Amino acid sequence: MNIADYKKYDVLNGKGLRNSLFTSGCRHHCKGCFNAATWNFDYGTPYTPQFEDQVISDLNVEGIKISGLSLLGGEPFEHVDGLLGLVRRIQQECVGKDIWIWSGYTFEEILADTSKSELLAYCDVLIDGKFILEQRNLKLQWRGSENQRVINVKQSLHQGKVVLQD
Repeated sequence: MNIADYKKYDVLNGKGLRNSLFTSGCRHHCKGCFNAATWNFDYGTPYTPQFEDQVISDLNVEGIKISGLSLLGGEPFEHVDGLLGLVRRIQQECVGKDIWIWSGYTFEEILADTSKSELLAYCDVLIDGKFILEQRNLKLQWRGSENQRVINVKQSLHQGKVVLQD
């Protein structure tokens, strides 16, 4: 797995002050994608144990309230095996931090794929659905097109239906 970018102290990709990790590799190839360079699975730098340790350290930095980690891409669900260790560590080592994931897959598609649904279970908020240029709306918060949803994953899994995030 390669990392396309990593941003500390990001306020654009989720609620609160966050750190954002952009994975490389995406098969969706959405027309008008703002991050098309990340479609290439070889783009960026290799994900290493040292990098993972840095992400954990950055989430627990003293004196700054970091809300959590945002996973974007590329397509994070192309890298379930690579990201499961990180999200498990966040749950165990980063008390009070949430995880947001942006995906071109829908919530329903992710649930139907057991290899992807395990990663989803560690997620708090999912922004789902492919970016559709014809439905682009620059006024939307945390999403680029009208078809995409901001989903409260924990409530959705508990209730067995999609629950939108407030």
